[in-house]
Amino acid sequence: MEEQVILVDENDNQIGLMPKMEAHEKALLHRAFSVFVLNEKGEMMLQQRAHSKYHSPGLWTNTCCSHQRDGEDNITAGKRRLMEEMGFVTELEELFSFTYKAAFDNGLTEHEFDHVMQGHYQGKPNINPEEVASWKWMSPKDVKEDIKNNPDQYTAWFKIIFDKYDHFTNE
Repeated sequence: MEEQVILVDENDNQIGLMPKMEAHEKALLHRAFSVFVLNEKGEMMLQQRAHSKYHSPGLWTNTCCSHQRDGEDNITAGKRRLMEEMGFVTELEELFSFTYKAAFDNGLTEHEFDHVMQGHYQGKPNINPEEVASWKWMSPKDVKEDIKNNPDQYTAWFKIIFDKYDHFTNE
């Protein structure tokens, strides 16, 4: 069965469910989350999306992101996806949420009410090769500089989310 996303209004109130691809084809607002994992040096764990992904293959992005399932809270969803993609779980805290829209070359659009979470981890991930091609630690300062110099190496949503995250964590 195809994965369902939770359709929401501008206040994050659930208004329905829809197959993920259909929501992305119609650019409908749906609930999502983005996880940033940091180590003791304050570096971010970035993942490179698998080259087989249907959009943004091979691009660098935050530790993981996805969509909550019906009835699943944000933290539980973040931990589930962290395990599915990166092979570990850590405690997460929700930092902020916001809405964004990003169109892709393949005609799909992410229109998400995104809940941004943060956790800490010191180990090495056990990446799922169906989801993740590679990973690395980078300081937020280096990420900011690299996005400026190599914007085509990063996912559209990560550039939006990182800017909000950087601003939020440096207030």
